[in-house]
Amino acid sequence: MFRRPLLLLAAFCFPFLALAQPAGPYPFQNPQLSPDMRIDNLLSLMTLQEKINALGTNPDVPRLGVHGSGHIEGLHGVALGGPGRWGKDHPLPTTQFPQAVGLGETWDPALLRQAAAEEGYEARYLFQSEHRGGLVVRAPNTNLERDPRWGRAEESFGEDPFLVGTMAIGFVKGLQGNDPRYWQTASLLKHFLAYSNEAGRDASSSNFDSRLLHEYYSVAFRMAIEQGGADAYMTSYNSVNGVPMTANPMLRDMTMKQWGFNGIICTDAGALTNMVKASHYYPTIEQAAAGAIHAGINQFLDKYRPGVEGALQQHLITEKDIDENLRGVYRVMIRLGLLDPPAMVPYTRIAAQPNVPAPWETPETKKLALRVTEESVVLLKNARHQLPLDKSSLKSLAVIGPRANEVDLDWYSGTPPFAITPLQGIKAYVGKAVKVNFAADNRNGAAVQAAKSSDVAIVFAGNHPTCGKGWGHCPDPTEGKEAFDRKSLSLNPEQEQMIEDVYAANPRTIVVLVSSFPYTIGWEQKNIPAILHMANNSEVEGTAIANVLFGDYDPGGHLVVTWPASIDQLPPMMDYNIRDGRTYMYFKGSPLYPFGYGLSYTKFRYSHPRLSSGSIARTGTLTASVDITNTGKLAGDEVVQMYLQYPHSKVSRPRQQLDGFQRVSLQPGETRTVQLPLHANDTQYWDENTKRFVVEPGRRIVLLGASSADARAKKSFRIRQ
Repeated sequence: MFRRPLLLLAAFCFPFLALAQPAGPYPFQNPQLSPDMRIDNLLSLMTLQEKINALGTNPDVPRLGVHGSGHIEGLHGVALGGPGRWGKDHPLPTTQFPQAVGLGETWDPALLRQAAAEEGYEARYLFQSEHRGGLVVRAPNTNLERDPRWGRAEESFGEDPFLVGTMAIGFVKGLQGNDPRYWQTASLLKHFLAYSNEAGRDASSSNFDSRLLHEYYSVAFRMAIEQGGADAYMTSYNSVNGVPMTANPMLRDMTMKQWGFNGIICTDAGALTNMVKASHYYPTIEQAAAGAIHAGINQFLDKYRPGVEGALQQHLITEKDIDENLRGVYRVMIRLGLLDPPAMVPYTRIAAQPNVPAPWETPETKKLALRVTEESVVLLKNARHQLPLDKSSLKSLAVIGPRANEVDLDWYSGTPPFAITPLQGIKAYVGKAVKVNFAADNRNGAAVQAAKSSDVAIVFAGNHPTCGKGWGHCPDPTEGKEAFDRKSLSLNPEQEQMIEDVYAANPRTIVVLVSSFPYTIGWEQKNIPAILHMANNSEVEGTAIANVLFGDYDPGGHLVVTWPASIDQLPPMMDYNIRDGRTYMYFKGSPLYPFGYGLSYTKFRYSHPRLSSGSIARTGTLTASVDITNTGKLAGDEVVQMYLQYPHSKVSRPRQQLDGFQRVSLQPGETRTVQLPLHANDTQYWDENTKRFVVEPGRRIVLLGASSADARAKKSFRIRQ
């Protein structure tokens, strides 16, 4: 993009910029001092009331000339607008990518890094040009989609901790940038920890053993912090094993002491008062505030002042406790360059310029949004090579359904600068040579009539990410959103019936699910010739799906959650012991579509699987390799997935576990060798007795394939005693 060379030049010139003079007379304004020395000085100058004020999301200290940054939402693009009215009465346009579940379905962390870099750039641009928004971005959501009924499943990259952690690393690095000293924006992960139910979330407890804590629920957060460099996160509403996360000792014991975290830890909105009024963990707000401070909370999204001030008066906390916590807030502000002379910070150059388009208006940004959206599309079925469609052989085409002429935004969306619906995208693709018959539903037989009078019918079905209602309402049990879990995994009955009626009228029917969730579409899988899935929210949704339908882009996305065949295959919603049948690792029965599943218009052959070594030490590393050949006639992408199995382990282990993947693009006839690193530490388990990870000796099996249910190659190695 046209902007990047400027940042690279600034980074190159950094040694010269380091000679810049301090921004003011105080030591905390001197960039040549260590962050800890600067923070010591700043805290020594602040009054107690200023420190209490800084425990909100605004760490400004106007008297001392400290101008920090607050938070913005940004799960799939900067949110300064959208249904959540994040822009209040003056929304600003920003690039909107697919929902996080769609980003996950790309299985492309490098691409996610590019998308997040664009988001971070736009956040800086608006913060410095319009003085709107903030530089602390509440993203990514690093929770695991443990259950497909979860109302906020759309916000997660998937059900597997390694996949979610890997995608989160890419997103964090994109937001924060590649400068060695400064961040473009700060990534604030949410929601720590084990949060995947909406019903009763203010007082619910996620209960599980320490092995699942260390091997499943915390893995993606640890990866994002240790490998991604995130230094901010939000705690979840729920308790874990009876202790509210807002005051849970693991904030210090795990993230700080074990992972080296030392930044922002904020509550979710209302979580402080929930500990008194909902979970009844503390009898008073003063005790709740003290519990949160002692746990490590340094930013509140609540009306926290009475509780904190009362806790001080009752000697439940001290000013020193507040000082210790605020250090993390100002570490992040220093990394953002907000206490340094602007000339030192390369990202301060990101701002509006005369005769230069806004970042969301550039061809490069639109091209990036299109690529991300195309990569997110998953082909679920393609019987008799129904797809891709041949425009030259069509005279008419029906575009049908409630999702056909909408680009539906969710609560954490911003306002896109434009939005291309599927109907618009298809019309633009086929031009005037093909008649397009549109019906939003089947009232008065409109959908059936459109299908009968067309060569091919394409039905766009799925959920509305806000249930089509305001915050407190979601009357359709097949839909979900924040505060509402789904009660059914079926499609909306009207949509289901419409698909059946359209298929009866025209057997050349294609179904495109534009949805945040899996569905138990057993009838469609049995009868409909071609089915695709894509997430909501992309500004170029219509262009992307048109390109896929007509073969300009070969769908290469893969599912990030197990799609059950029936809701009866799921354990009770509040059972957080995933060993009882959750995720591909422990799923009981046959799913409708397995984790990692995704078809292509072309075919791929796996050959010559090999390991670089037959045995390694407990601290060793080997490489798994396999040759992938595109044996079809179209260019396409394959997601090569590596799973581990643990025969004869001393403890219960998953049936299989993802440990590596790579998305590769291949031309027809092209062969490429995919190499995936495998570390002995990847096979470790948490020993509940010694309270540490253990790498046990013995045999491991490596599976290489196209999904968790499609192993194309199998090799084994040993970890030596």
